[in-house]
Amino acid sequence: MKALAKEVIGTAELGRMMSDKDVSKFSPLEIREAIQSLVTEGKDSLANALGDAGLSLYPESEDILAITGLLALMRQDWAYAVDLMQQLQILQGEKTPAFTYVMLVRALRCNLEPVRAAHICGQALKQYPGQIELVAEGLLLEDFMTSAVLETISEQ
Repeated sequence: MKALAKEVIGTAELGRMMSDKDVSKFSPLEIREAIQSLVTEGKDSLANALGDAGLSLYPESEDILAITGLLALMRQDWAYAVDLMQQLQILQGEKTPAFTYVMLVRALRCNLEPVRAAHICGQALKQYPGQIELVAEGLLLEDFMTSAVLETISEQ
C-alpha cells in the first residue's frame, strides 16, 4: 500500500482527517495512487475525502480529475461525474484518450442526457473509429433513443 494511503488510514483511525496542508506534500500522481489503494482496500469514504482534498489542491491535474471522476461514477453521482470528466476532456484537448470519452459518454447517458452523450460519442468515434467501448456506448444510446421514440409514439 502506498505511503499516503497508510497515512490517511492511520489518521482516520485516530478519528481525524488529514488537512490540505498534509496532503499538499504529495504530488497529484501520489494522491491518485493512494486513492486507488484506498478503493482496493474498500475504504471508499477515505478515498472520496482524499479525492476532494486533491481536487482542491490540484484542480487542473489530469490525474486528480480522472480519479475523482471515476470515484463520482462509482458513487453514481452522475452530474458530478459529467462535470469532472468534461473538465478532464477540455484539459486533454485534442489528445483526449478514448477512455476519457467512454467515461464521459457513460456519465452523460446515466445522467439522462442521451443527446449530449450521442454527440460526444460521435465525436469520439471520429477520433477512435471502431474502439469497442465507444461503439458499445453508441449502440446503447441508439437503443435507448429508439425505445424512447417508440414509447412516445405508442402513447399518442
